[in-house]
Amino acid sequence: MTETYHTLYTESVKNPNVFWKNQAKRLSWFKSFTKVKETSFTPGQVSIKWFQDGELNACYNCVDRHIEDKGDQVAILFEGDEEGFQESLTYTELHEKVCRFANGLKSVNVKKGDTVVIYLPMMMEGAIAMLACARIGAVHSVVFGGFSGESLASRIQDCGAKVLITCDTAKRGGKNIPFKETIEKALSISGTECIEHVIMLSKNDGDSTYISMNTLMEKSSPDCPCEVMNAEDPLFILYTSGSTGKPKGVLHTTGGYLLYAALTHEYVFDYQPGDVHFCTADIGWITGHSYVVYGPLCNGATTVMFEGIPGYPDYGRLWRIIDKYQVNIFYTAPTAIRTLRSQGDYFVKSSSRKSLRVLGTVGEPIDHTAWQWYFDIVGDGRCYVADTWWQTETGGHLLTPIAKLKTPLEPGSVTTPFFGIQAALVDNDGHEIKGAGSGNLVLLDSWPGQARTLFKDHSRFEETYFSIFPGKYFSGDGATRDEKGFYTITGRVDDVLNVSGHRLGTNELESAITEHAYIAEAAVVGFPHEIKGQGIYAYVVAYDQSHATDHIKQEIIQHVRKLIGPIATIDKLQFTDSLPKTRSGKVMRRILRKIAENQLDSIGDTSTLSDPNVVERIIQGRL
Repeated sequence: MTETYHTLYTESVKNPNVFWKNQAKRLSWFKSFTKVKETSFTPGQVSIKWFQDGELNACYNCVDRHIEDKGDQVAILFEGDEEGFQESLTYTELHEKVCRFANGLKSVNVKKGDTVVIYLPMMMEGAIAMLACARIGAVHSVVFGGFSGESLASRIQDCGAKVLITCDTAKRGGKNIPFKETIEKALSISGTECIEHVIMLSKNDGDSTYISMNTLMEKSSPDCPCEVMNAEDPLFILYTSGSTGKPKGVLHTTGGYLLYAALTHEYVFDYQPGDVHFCTADIGWITGHSYVVYGPLCNGATTVMFEGIPGYPDYGRLWRIIDKYQVNIFYTAPTAIRTLRSQGDYFVKSSSRKSLRVLGTVGEPIDHTAWQWYFDIVGDGRCYVADTWWQTETGGHLLTPIAKLKTPLEPGSVTTPFFGIQAALVDNDGHEIKGAGSGNLVLLDSWPGQARTLFKDHSRFEETYFSIFPGKYFSGDGATRDEKGFYTITGRVDDVLNVSGHRLGTNELESAITEHAYIAEAAVVGFPHEIKGQGIYAYVVAYDQSHATDHIKQEIIQHVRKLIGPIATIDKLQFTDSLPKTRSGKVMRRILRKIAENQLDSIGDTSTLSDPNVVERIIQGRL
């Protein structure tokens, strides 16, 4: 732990008002705040407010204030699905497009406080739409472009959106994605009548059914003053899956969220003026909000938006993008890293990657083997690796190595808390675990980027995050902490297996399995076991299907027993050609759990999977 980190962290938790007042100077305020922090985690009285009497605008901070010094600098680099298609916008050009679109929204009666749903693939227009909403005080809710019509409709219904911004078609992995069909399906569902206008980016602007985005912008003025927003005014609603099946509308506000996104972006990735930042996340997820759009642009960076997938036209695509744009910071998911690793080193080593300085991982725990490959091969053993832990509800990184301060690294560990983050481990009865140990990961106090509520459902917000361990924010994740104070995430608590009274993290088991030289990926879930309570079911992907043999299966089982102990004996190990993943690369363990439990009638919606057919193949091979 570096001395600078220790000093800053200590100040942030002992004197949060002083620390965050100083940090807030990185933002441009229309009116300075006098109150820094007013928060309570008390059951029945949960309230989170930061900088509550200050006034600012998120779009102004991300665009306008950079024009004088960085007007000619590229703000957004767009890499299309088809290799060779690229576009860019300088900060000056971005300002004009955002203003035009903001005025276009005003022309269809969108006002401060109205909600706008954005349903777009990864394209610059998505970022423009987000910033235009922020400019005029409209609350945006971005819906991931891979969601079905039913999923889109449920989000429109819940937030009562006035306008839908979308497109008629998109490209992904060389395939045309028919957005218009999904839109029509969504708008045919009862409860979406709140949508007054659909603004569509279309190659066929002759369709008068919808308002043309291009025509709207052409007719609009390039001059649009920023709306003055209170720091606690809503900035966006982002829906995340709920255990009840009803999506949770996580609400983030303007001042605290923007400050936290910008601060974490600078420190965790060691952002330096002129850096090119490439985060592969879709803007439909919180990572895309914080580390494709708001964090990098607030800091005046150049951010890369990629429309495609890592394997198209081949598995060297990401490395060629890094060389093409001289990317300095690269941020992606462990699932993507494991997939790319499964293709061997050829594609990586066919590129230079000399521009890279910092690597990052996000979305799920990363196993030791994948971390080491990322460090050794992708980063040539010279790049800092920030393995970050955070959530939609947190707005930004909570536990992470910090590249700017060169805090120590450890493969598979998210190491130490970010500034202001008071993390703790508690047992199932809520008693705090001191020193080294494992337990439920909780937060003892608030931070500026924390979600304020669930949209129109504050009681659910309190019940979900603050009722299980009263007075503490419960992350829903389990973690271990070693003698150095380093944290390692073991996964969702419902992903922690209880085998014969012993708790085993799925990440620990998966990491052990993928240490085998023939194995590319693994996903572990529990299933009912009449003797153990829960048995261990492992879905395993080999680099080469010829290695999916009973002999290799026994080798893996024995290796995991040796590494973790006999209690970690795998009961069922099923080889499969692939795992069910969303288009953002997240493994859908919910589906795997249903298959392992033989609950095949309740698998649920598979439309968000990059390959929905994989589910049937896994079912056919079920043990």
